Amino acid sequence: MKFHWQISAGEFFELLRPAALVCSAVLSALVLASARRCGYRLIYSLAWAGATFLVPFIALPLYLIARFWSKRESKTQTLEEDHAHPSPRVRFRIALPIVYCLLLLLLSGYYLFREYHTVDAYLARAEQAKVMNNGPKAIREYRGALALEDNPHTHKLLGIELAQARAWPEAWREFQAAEQGGEPDPLLSFRLAQAFDLTGQRDGALREYEKFVESESCRRAPPHEWCDVAKQQVAKMLNTSLPQP
Repeated sequence: MKFHWQISAGEFFELLRPAALVCSAVLSALVLASARRCGYRLIYSLAWAGATFLVPFIALPLYLIARFWSKRESKTQTLEEDHAHPSPRVRFRIALPIVYCLLLLLLSGYYLFREYHTVDAYLARAEQAKVMNNGPKAIREYRGALALEDNPHTHKLLGIELAQARAWPEAWREFQAAEQGGEPDPLLSFRLAQAFDLTGQRDGALREYEKFVESESCRRAPPHEWCDVAKQQVAKMLNTSLPQP
């Protein structure tokens, strides 16, 4: 059995972001531990650590250069004494970077969680899903965006995806919500008419087809390619609605 796994460039970089934040947090904690061990004051150690977390490719080389050229007083305790009788200062020096790293990871996780559940994030993932021809995922993401913000344009985009999936009753509801919300797309009348037609709502379909025929999209030169279809549908509906002799 073969599995075909596809991922867009946007999705790939989204996966790299958590890994990059974890690496930055670990490097920042290591810089904090190193700075404290080298005798830097706490405020300067935290400054170097924070800079390393925010801009690691700039701050880390600068810290290594500063550490190389700094002059420090030699320690009188041996490694065996430190291990045998760790002082409170040494224990604090070890515990501080660990607590600092855990705090950074928790804050980074919270930040990613909040950012993942924003309207813009939902819309961006929906666009990525459309590029990958993943209609069901695009529908889920648009619905997630609408759960946070009732936007007529998003209703229209969701309706288009539902129409492509031939879920016409749901597509009709989304197109209608977009129209009621004031979505300015001139093609919305045709989409709504098609949804009306395919859900058996003849009067609504005729009204929207006629509205589209009278719109600027069909009056300008050259008219939109859907105008002929709309005119044919209007003529067909009017003819079938006339009483037969």
